[in-house]
Parts: sequence; C-alpha cells; structure tokens
Amino acid sequence: MNKVVIYTKDACPYCVAAKNLLKQKSVAFEEINLQEKPQELLELKQRTGLRTVPQIFIAEKLIGGFTDLQKLDREGKLDAMLAGS
Repeated sequence: MNKVVIYTKDACPYCVAAKNLLKQKSVAFEEINLQEKPQELLELKQRTGLRTVPQIFIAEKLIGGFTDLQKLDREGKLDAMLAGS
C-alpha cells in the first residue's frame, strides 16, 4: 500500500470529505494539520504552488484535493494508485 499524506485545516468540509472517503476504503493516512504546523504551510506552498486544502499525496505524488480524489475513485483508478499498481 502506497503512503497517503493529506494536508488539512480545521473546519474544512473538503478535508473532512477526503478523510471520510479514505476511511471508507480502509486506507491509513498521515494527516498534517496546517493550522497546527504553520511552517509546513510555507513549505507546501513552495512545493506545490497551491494554497487550498486538502492537498493529498499518494506515494509522494500530488493528486490534488477532494474532488480529484473523488474523481479517481469514480473512474476506478484510486484503488490501483493506493496499491501501487
């Protein structure tokens, strides 16, 4: 199983939805709350050029936010990405 990292902020409905989708699929993930780690926010902006959350990485590759995650799942591509196929 590829490592999943999700960058979030408090009170973010898309963050909650992304975490719920991963939990429904029984996927373990590392959550990094950017409000608790502001230094991570600066690094993330430099790394991706994005300011929105969630930002979801699978195997260190940015896949995007919740709508991107949901689209991959609907297209049947998410499970393969998570498995490393």
